[in-house]
This record gives sequence, structure tokens and C-alpha cells, in this order.
Amino acid sequence: MSLMKARFLKLFDGAYPLIPTRHRYLITQLVRRDVLARYKGSILGLGWGLLFPLLILLSYTFVFRTVFKARWPGGSDSTEEFALQVFTGLVIFNLFSDLLNRAPRLVLEQPNLVKRVVFPLEILSWVAMGSAMFHAGLGLFILLLGVATIGPGLTPWTMLAPVVIMACVPFLLGMAWLLSGLGVFIRDVSHLMAPALTMLMFMSPVLYPVSSLPKGFAGLLWLNPLTVPIENLRYLLLKGHEPDWSVLAIYTVAGMAFAALAYQFFVRVRPAFSDEV
Repeated sequence: MSLMKARFLKLFDGAYPLIPTRHRYLITQLVRRDVLARYKGSILGLGWGLLFPLLILLSYTFVFRTVFKARWPGGSDSTEEFALQVFTGLVIFNLFSDLLNRAPRLVLEQPNLVKRVVFPLEILSWVAMGSAMFHAGLGLFILLLGVATIGPGLTPWTMLAPVVIMACVPFLLGMAWLLSGLGVFIRDVSHLMAPALTMLMFMSPVLYPVSSLPKGFAGLLWLNPLTVPIENLRYLLLKGHEPDWSVLAIYTVAGMAFAALAYQFFVRVRPAFSDEV
């Protein structure tokens, strides 16, 4: 039985990159090192992982509620509701922003590893993903505290919030492999990420719901990779409803297909990395 299990895991590890059975321990250790290195030498340490999203939330809430007198479309005039709606969108956006902003430099920042033929460079995307997911988990923790204290309260559907966030993993891994491969040959990719992410935020339902847009624009907005997880997370936490399972399943499967293609691209261009780095 153990031999059959080993062959099964080897088959999937070699055929599909979303099951990294071969390098699990290495990935875990590198993620841990990456998270700790980010806060090394700071006074608050990991506390910045909790404080940063709160500061962003307070800034957006002040600007849009106090300065622009905005209210959440279709909701009440409550500042608390507005803040929770926005923060739900920010949890997903920050996950995307964290990974996509780093992706073009993942290989470039590791020239020593590129020269080592035996090192699996593809796991760098998994390491960046693990770090981004850790910070998304901190953001989700703050969000759940807000929902429990100033929001509608926790429901049994709350337990599925990590499932919605995990649905983003395949697409994000695909983007990490694609951008990290392109970033080696086209250095401008890393410079394009800041304006691209700014545009992505305003073209995503972070500061507004999909229902506030005309039907034609709302349909196009569902093509945005942030829309499905943001709206489903709001269903779970702020409306107390189950997610749209069919849409979530299609989103996940499409992400897996994209990740497989991006992984093949990364594998094909990897032999040329040593000449460029």
C-alpha cells in the first residue's frame, strides 16, 4: 500500500504543480524564513501584519465616509457596515497585491539559486504564496473580529471563509509562475506592477458591490479574478449566506487550468535563466 501511495504522489507531483508533495518541508521552512525576515529588526515584529491592514482600513473609511460622504450602495448609512464591506474587499485585494507585486522579482532576487541546477526554482512561487496567505490570514482574523463585534455576527457559514480564500490559490500561483518567468527577460514588468495594481483595485468590487454597476458593466466585472472571491466572502460574512458554489467551482477549475499552463511556460524558459540573471 505504501508503494502504491508513493507512486500516486510521485505521479501527481510531476504531472501537476498544485500538489507539491516532493518539496513540502523545504517550502514550509522557506515560507517561515520569508515571513520572519520581513519583520526582522522591527519593534512590533509580526504585529505589523495586524496593524497595517487596520491602518489601510481607517484611511479608506475616513476618506470615503468623512470626506466624500459615501455610503455603501444598497446598504444602510452605517459607518461600521461601510468599513466591513470595504475591509472584506481589501482582504482579497491585499492577497493579490502582495503576491503579484513580488512575482516579477522572485527569480531575479535569487541569483545564487538560479546557478544551482538542482534547486527547484518553481517552488519560489509557492513560498511567495505561503507568505501572502499568512498575511491574508491575519487580515481575515481582524475581519472576523469586526464581524463578531460591530457587524452582523458570526454564522455557521463563517467557517467556510478560508475555503473562499483558498480558491484564489491556483490563479495566483499561475500569475506568479508567469510573471516570475517574464520578469527575468523583461525587467519592465516589475515597474508596471504598481500602476497595474492601482488600476486593478478600482476595477474590482473593493469599494463598491457588483450590484451598483449597470448590467453591462457588472457582467464584465465578473471577468475580474478578484470579483468572485470578494463577493462570495461578503455573502458568507456579511449576509450570512452560503457562497455561490457553482461560480466558485468554475473559478477554481479555471485557475487550475491557467496555473498548469503558466507552470509549463516557467519550465520551458527556466534553462535560459542563468544567462539572464
